[in-house]
Amino acid sequence: MKEKVMGTLEKFAKAMVQPLMYLSAAGILIVVGVLLTNTTITGLLPFLQWGPIQTLGQTLYNAVMGIINNLSVIFVIGLPAALAKNEKHKAALVGFMTYLMYLFSSNTLLNLTGKVAEPQPMLGLFGTGQAQILGIQCVDMSVFGGIILGCIVGFVFNKTFEKRFKGAMQIYSGANFSFMCLVLVAIVFALVSNTVWPWVQTGISALGGIIKNSGAFGLFLYGFLERFLLPTGLHHLVYTPFQFSDLGGVLQMGDTVIAGAYPIVMAEMNMPVEQFSDSIYYMAIGFTKMFGYIGIGGAFIYTAYPENRKKVTSTIVPLVITSVLAGITEPIDFMFIFAAPLLYAIHAVIAGLFIALLKVFGIVALWNGNLLASIVTNIANADKGSRVPLMFVMGALEILVYFLVFTFLIKKFNYHTPGREGDPVPAGSAPLARTAAAKTAKAPAAAAPAGAIALEGGGTALDIIEGLGGKGNINTVENCITRLRVNLKDPSLINEDLINRTENRGIVRKKNDIQIIYGLQVADVRRAVEEQLAKL
Repeated sequence: MKEKVMGTLEKFAKAMVQPLMYLSAAGILIVVGVLLTNTTITGLLPFLQWGPIQTLGQTLYNAVMGIINNLSVIFVIGLPAALAKNEKHKAALVGFMTYLMYLFSSNTLLNLTGKVAEPQPMLGLFGTGQAQILGIQCVDMSVFGGIILGCIVGFVFNKTFEKRFKGAMQIYSGANFSFMCLVLVAIVFALVSNTVWPWVQTGISALGGIIKNSGAFGLFLYGFLERFLLPTGLHHLVYTPFQFSDLGGVLQMGDTVIAGAYPIVMAEMNMPVEQFSDSIYYMAIGFTKMFGYIGIGGAFIYTAYPENRKKVTSTIVPLVITSVLAGITEPIDFMFIFAAPLLYAIHAVIAGLFIALLKVFGIVALWNGNLLASIVTNIANADKGSRVPLMFVMGALEILVYFLVFTFLIKKFNYHTPGREGDPVPAGSAPLARTAAAKTAKAPAAAAPAGAIALEGGGTALDIIEGLGGKGNINTVENCITRLRVNLKDPSLINEDLINRTENRGIVRKKNDIQIIYGLQVADVRRAVEEQLAKL
């Protein structure tokens, strides 16, 4: 039973990697957009203020943010494709169609029950428990909804895509049958989410009063829940009331009453006050985005297996920069939230703890999730109590805490964080890929058969397939950052000498799951194997 559960979790973790593979590239493009349009940068480099450059920066930023803001869509397409045993392209399309049906079903149920929320002038739908996804207003389950539905689609597709009918019903066979089954799934999922999720949202909203009246502990709870609930979308119900309602404080300006931490802080920036009010601490959710994720990224790089460290560094660094300069953390969060849920919970604890510590030590500053803008804004408001040096001292402490805690826990529990998928290179394996001479000494290479796809470094994709027992013995072929992952029907048919005709760093066996370590070129190897399988 334990092995079955662990196998399912490992399959899910591998599937989660697929939709996330592009986020590091997306992150660096967002940073470019931020740097081109940031007022601090453009002030130092006036040529960036040129209209075409600003247009390029804004367009680039908004274009790529379209991906970040629609991660639920990415997951509901990517997860079925990753989980499908065969016909992955059809699983992806069916996943997207199922999601559309769910969105429209949710919207229809909201309309029929008269529960469609009205957008607010400043906030839109924030804080209402509803959201616009692909232009459709529905109950806001955020990325969580896309992940759940994506997994359901993958499961249903695998159970139904091989179904065949005869005669006039033949047209409804295969993926068409899967689609028909998922119509009902989409409607039921919408019904359940519209019924159950608002109760969850109400419970989260009710915590607002407790947070407000609990001093430093309330701030800890505020920061903890904002991070912990991020994948569910419920974090909006935590910070929005404090930033835009009287839960975050009230400021009297003549005949005008200003409510909410955000408008209060904005007003105080233009007022002759000696000190920002305590409402400013509800803006501190940007503190961890600017500092904490540096420690998280450093821990991921440090704990990655040596053969993976270069690849992990090139992946993580752009995402850390994205967090520091743009306040966008989802690409990093989803790299470990499901692979190591306890680690994510500890992350939320540390984030909440440091917001409370800011209050305990009276460190007043503006933390808007953009380090450059925060530095400039705080210097400009030094007369209102902004304490920039102490902000950096606390930031450095948070980086250190995250690095030490994450490093300890990752190694202690062997979490499969980036660069730690599977096991390290087996003892005795070459630290670099085997040389052609070494391979030849172990397994003399024969002339490549006609139609065999050659691999860089020697050997062919056909060598891998035959070394794994032939096409009929292979269930699935996937890859992580450095490893070709194959599930076999009968692992006793493996011939390592044939596999070792190709340039690899070792073979790891886990019953029916085989991992061949190819390094950074593994994606090219997988594509060659898949192409070779299609030819056989």
